[in-house]
Amino acid sequence: MIFFRAAVCAALFLTFFARGLAAQDVTLSSPDGAVELTGTLLGFDGEFYRVQTQFGELTVDGSGVACDGPGCPSLSGFVSEITLAGSSAMSEVLLPALIEGFALRNGYQTQLEALPEGNFSHVLLRGQTPAARFTFLSSNTDGGFAALIADEADVTMALREIRPLEQKAALAAGLGDLTGPGRSRVLALDAFVPVVAPSNPVREISLPQLAGIFSGQITNWETVGGPDAPISLHMPVSGSGLTQAVEDRLMAPSGAGFTQRIRRHDSSSTLARRVLVDPFAIGIASFAEKGATRMLTLTGPCGFSLQASRRAVKTEDYPLTVPMFLYLPSRRLPKVARDFLAYVRGPAAQAVIRRAGFVDQAPELIPVSRQGSRLANAILAAKEEPGLEELQRLVTLLGGMRRLTISFRFEPGSARPDAQSRSNVEQLARALEAGEFDGKELVFAGFSDGIGPAEGNRKIALQRAEAVQEAVMKAAETADAGRVQISTHGFGEALPMACDDSEWGRQINRRVEVWVR
Repeated sequence: MIFFRAAVCAALFLTFFARGLAAQDVTLSSPDGAVELTGTLLGFDGEFYRVQTQFGELTVDGSGVACDGPGCPSLSGFVSEITLAGSSAMSEVLLPALIEGFALRNGYQTQLEALPEGNFSHVLLRGQTPAARFTFLSSNTDGGFAALIADEADVTMALREIRPLEQKAALAAGLGDLTGPGRSRVLALDAFVPVVAPSNPVREISLPQLAGIFSGQITNWETVGGPDAPISLHMPVSGSGLTQAVEDRLMAPSGAGFTQRIRRHDSSSTLARRVLVDPFAIGIASFAEKGATRMLTLTGPCGFSLQASRRAVKTEDYPLTVPMFLYLPSRRLPKVARDFLAYVRGPAAQAVIRRAGFVDQAPELIPVSRQGSRLANAILAAKEEPGLEELQRLVTLLGGMRRLTISFRFEPGSARPDAQSRSNVEQLARALEAGEFDGKELVFAGFSDGIGPAEGNRKIALQRAEAVQEAVMKAAETADAGRVQISTHGFGEALPMACDDSEWGRQINRRVEVWVR
């Protein structure tokens, strides 16, 4: 990028509605007139112009240039414009709550503006004067990525990772690699959970059974241990981020598609109300919006039981966790947007996220004494003498430590951390830079699935732990590594989280945990 800088020009305070004035010609001139740049204005954030020129897209410091042409903003108080597009689940409650918290913390008043098609804006005011406008285009994750690629939005709200075709389109549109460092971050966590009415006698279900129900292969409760009654099915609307997460995490591994008998709902809260009054209904709902329904426990043939809880979702031990992503292009956002993105990482925002019913990103420490069910499952799964010996080594090493609620998992068939784990790398790196672990001991503990020889799995697990540790330390550029004692260990298949009889189970078991003393 090219930046013009000059000491003679004061800061510009301009009103500029970027999307309304985009695609108009401007000429930017240096103070002495020696340098001129002409092109199509793509945006202005109060500090920098984005201009499409014969040299490509350039970013120019507005304090060092004069602007001339029909696209130049007119003089008056500048209003930062930030457009967020995508998941309605994020725009309905979570992000408006965070904007209110940000406004309160920074001395703004807020004003809600209704827009066509159910969209809306939150305006931040200084007294009676608008200072910033956060506009929400609510649809679904697909729509959010489409709007970002079409330059109709600044931020995408997503309930899934970006897909390869979207990634290629973003690169072609000049947005950079949206899978790269800093291009996505996990705002909060949710999960999709199977729910029934409290009067339903069924208490647990396996993932193959759940997939069989929503594919239409299982149609009667009697098949899964319930009464002789037809099953009524409920899910969010097609194309929603939650539905896409169900497709990717539940249906695709089973090789099945959804039956046409499913009743669709615009929100998880509406779905939960319908399930609540029907003793023969089952729904897949958001963990944050399950209402008074009862969640079914997930089981497997190896005897494991997995119950959704705030802590299980935070650690990703519950296998159907749904990260809530913000995807950001590799272009400069207005300062108020950057300030807001910094705020949502802080402790005040984590409290807002918890009050909104979602799972926050604030790290917690879990003592070994709270690992009872995990250790019991591990003892049941241990493969005779070698497995028990490895479990004893794990308990001996980690016995006096506490587990950090940050886990690292990997893309299928790859050693690369998945999108949520890449966000976790940045989160842990920032904590190291802030000195939060000075004088403490950190252990990166790697685990594998149970496929293959135990010794080979132990080596693979150690390699994963070393890779994560290296990524964290590389990201923690300003951290003083001498203040923290860091080690890596591989425990192979010693502490499985799920059965190894399915791909999703093996994926859950392949992970790196962080333990602290």
